Amino acid sequence: MRFVADYFEALETPRMARLAANVVAAAFPLMKLMPARYILDRAEAAGELKGKAHIVETTSGTFGMAVALLAAARDYRLTLVTASTLMDFKYQARLRRLGAEVIALDDPRGDGNQKGRLESLDGILRQVPDAFWTRQYDSDGNWQAYARLADLFVRSMGQIDCLVGCVGTGGSLCGTGTFLRSVFPDLKIIGVDTHRSILFGQPLGKRVLRGLGNSVLPKNVRHELVDEIHWVGAYPAFHAAHRLFRQHGMFMGPTSGAAALVGQWVSKTNPEARVAVIMPDEGHRHADTVYNDIWLSTLPGWRTPASATPTKISRIEPKPETAWTRFDWRRRSLEDVMRLQATDQ
Repeated sequence: MRFVADYFEALETPRMARLAANVVAAAFPLMKLMPARYILDRAEAAGELKGKAHIVETTSGTFGMAVALLAAARDYRLTLVTASTLMDFKYQARLRRLGAEVIALDDPRGDGNQKGRLESLDGILRQVPDAFWTRQYDSDGNWQAYARLADLFVRSMGQIDCLVGCVGTGGSLCGTGTFLRSVFPDLKIIGVDTHRSILFGQPLGKRVLRGLGNSVLPKNVRHELVDEIHWVGAYPAFHAAHRLFRQHGMFMGPTSGAAALVGQWVSKTNPEARVAVIMPDEGHRHADTVYNDIWLSTLPGWRTPASATPTKISRIEPKPETAWTRFDWRRRSLEDVMRLQATDQ
């Protein structure tokens, strides 16, 4: 039996699970620990982090938890900026127990208030100019950290024909995809987003499904890597998470549900393809919501059947939370796709 070097390595190491004969999923306890540790290790080696340094970041949850665990173990001060809609009080309490200062801004529009969070972060950096900002959206350390995940997929699967993963900061999908495509040049990369996220051209709006999507465009989202994009509504993602638990015993979050949903559809429509799926979140954080029938019953239209297969679209536009759509991105820039969308109107 191989023992991990420390518990942090165990937390950032996925369980490799077969969802179908041709589908392998990397199911993470805490995926964001992989880039967080890489970024902090690199900063320490470069002398950017030393002594009782002050780390700052904006987060919707799991990257903040990853940095909080590391900051506590390494005796750094940490300030996290989030929105009230992104973290419940229990999650905030866990972060504070680790010693993090958590600033939760109001979010009246329900879109994550990313603009306000970045403005708040900028104010902190002006007050503490020597603070270290981990920059998960823009740091190349984010995507470079996923070389290890690419290696785990290759060791588990050998040949890989398709990679499916959710897009939020862009680190996991674009990083893993970059390394895998260097080995498999014909690799198809499929991104999973959600309605009213701006990452792939939809207008900004209130998002029910969290843990993927964004209200700003991170530099680590590299559109030219992506062959196809799927927008999965909250309800298909919730149902998919429930099926993972019932059919595979995997208690995963809705972001993982969305990725598994798309990955399993790809495997059925391409039975000869070997499909790798990134599943970034466990279900514990969602026990009071996604796994709670009382909470689910309060959602408008929850009883309406959700899409079981994606609808192929040519016009990029938001749909209801029951919908699941897909679009042939064809490794184009966001600017090129949106220019054609405007021309076709």
